[in-house]
Amino acid sequence: MTPLLIGSEIYRRSTYGPKHPLAIPRVSTTLDLIRALGWMDPARYHDSPMATPEALARFHHPDYLAALMRAEAEQGVSPADRERFRIGADGNPVYREVFRRPATSAGGTMLAARLTARGGIAHVPGGGTHHGRPDRASGFCYLNDPVLGLLEWLGLGLTNIVYLDIDAHHGDGVQDAFHDDPRVFTLSVHEDGRWPFTGGVADRAGGHARNIPVPQGFNDSEMAWVLHEAILPIIRHLRPQAIMVQCGADALEEDPLARLSLSNNAHRAVVGAVMGLAPRLIVLGGGGYNPWTVARCWAGVWGTLNGFAMPDRLGAEAEAVLRALTFHRSAGRHPPDHWFTTLADAPRPGVVRAVVRNRAAAARADLPAPPAAVA
Repeated sequence: MTPLLIGSEIYRRSTYGPKHPLAIPRVSTTLDLIRALGWMDPARYHDSPMATPEALARFHHPDYLAALMRAEAEQGVSPADRERFRIGADGNPVYREVFRRPATSAGGTMLAARLTARGGIAHVPGGGTHHGRPDRASGFCYLNDPVLGLLEWLGLGLTNIVYLDIDAHHGDGVQDAFHDDPRVFTLSVHEDGRWPFTGGVADRAGGHARNIPVPQGFNDSEMAWVLHEAILPIIRHLRPQAIMVQCGADALEEDPLARLSLSNNAHRAVVGAVMGLAPRLIVLGGGGYNPWTVARCWAGVWGTLNGFAMPDRLGAEAEAVLRALTFHRSAGRHPPDHWFTTLADAPRPGVVRAVVRNRAAAARADLPAPPAAVA
């Protein structure tokens, strides 16, 4: 299964606005870094199509889609649309590509599902907008590309899918979308007490969801514990036909919007451990608000999917990609040299706290029987 990479140039100059956390180049830097590393085979790269309103309406309300397109065309939003659809509110600004960019993310994830219909692996760093609601924007997410990709797989006949989310924020939009659908099991590892303040241990979405909220300072040793004591046992029990991983990079220690302490080794370890557990795998992007740490993480994930060794030191071309970045938060004023010269972080081990052990054990309890497989 030769991995496929799906991207788009729409992300290169697109920004939510100069003061927004997403006023940073993430997907474009990831793709540039992959190219600079010599890891980009043109035969395995696919340009993401923009999903049509008809395709998006499989999950999103037509009135909401019309409002998004109207906001892009007018570069503004009426008070009624702002109130009803939360466009231009709650950190979801009107910007130049406010419909086209999320529709391209959705198109990429849906394409990944089609390309892996018979088996395969796809990496879609522009995907992972897991907070989007059928009828409103939420959490910087206007459309929910993971839901649309999962629906694509279901439409192709799959009946047993695991959605794994390791973003610092709970994957609430995806869990709620499949609350009553036993064909999709959602498993989210996220920071306890952080927005959207959902995904408690007891929240099982009717039985086919598990949530592992973790404490601040969550370290590599603790993620390894969760991986081996919860994630892998759950997936092996369910025997899914397909796995989708939302690989948000905001759980990294240097991220400004969370308080977890992972190195990017943890993300690669999770992806590497699950990639052989189902014949179909899609790895998405997600959160992440430090341009250096996001690009290094997602490029490293692509390397893991391909079995490439992490370089001890980046070559001149890759280093130049990272040195060209600017970041207007405090972390960007004096970035450490390893953000420019390495792909893999130094490991961040630590004590595995009782709360982590207990929540991993709770996630394994009373698992449902795997759905009947037909594909």
